[in-house]
Amino acid sequence: MTMSEEGTNTKRVRRGLESGDPSVRLQAVLAIGTAPDPELVGELVERCAVEPDFYVRDMLTWALTRHPASMTVPALLAEVRSERAQARSQALHTLSKIGDRRAWPAITRELLADADDEVARSAWRAAVVLVPEGGEPGLAAVLATQLGRGGRETRLSLSRALIALGEAVVPVLRAAATGPDPRVRAHAIATERLLHDPDAGFEAAVEEAKRIMALGATGREE
Repeated sequence: MTMSEEGTNTKRVRRGLESGDPSVRLQAVLAIGTAPDPELVGELVERCAVEPDFYVRDMLTWALTRHPASMTVPALLAEVRSERAQARSQALHTLSKIGDRRAWPAITRELLADADDEVARSAWRAAVVLVPEGGEPGLAAVLATQLGRGGRETRLSLSRALIALGEAVVPVLRAAATGPDPRVRAHAIATERLLHDPDAGFEAAVEEAKRIMALGATGREE
C-alpha cells in the first residue's frame, strides 16, 4: 500500500469512527484493530469516553490491546483522571485487559470507592489484575470498605474481585462479618462462602448468609 493509499484509508476509518451508525463505527474499530495504526490510538481512547454502544466499546478495548502498551497505557492513565465517568470506567476496563502493572499506581482509593458504580466496578477488576505480588492484603482491606454497596450486580462484582485475591481476603471478610451493618455482614459472609465453594452461586450464598445472621441473632433456627 502506498503512502497515499494509507492516508486515504486512515481518513476513511476516522470518518467511520464518527458515523451515526454503530455498525459502521464497529467496522471502523475492527479495521484499526486488525491493522494497528499508532496515529489512531488517541482517537480510539477519545472515542471510549463517548461511545454509547456496548459492542463498539468492547471492540475499542480490543483494538487498543492490539497496539503497544507503551503507546496506549499513558493515554489511558490520563483518562482515568477524567471528570467523565464513562472515560474513567472504559480506561480502567482497558487497562485491566492490557495487564501492564506499570498502571498500578493509578488505581487509587478514590477510584476504588468512586461514586459511579460502573467506574468502581471497573476499578475493582483492574486492581485485582494489576496488584503487585504481596499487595493483595492491602487491596483486600480497601475493597472490603465497599462491602454492602449497591445492587446485585455491583455486590457480585465486588465479591468476584475479592475472591480473585484468594486467601488474603479471609481476615477482612471475617472482620466485616461481625460489623454493625447487616448489608455488609451478609455480603461478607456470602463472599467467604463463595471463596470456599465457587459452585454455590451468589444468590444461594446470600440466602445462606442471611440464615447464619438470623441464627446469630436468635440463637436458634426458625
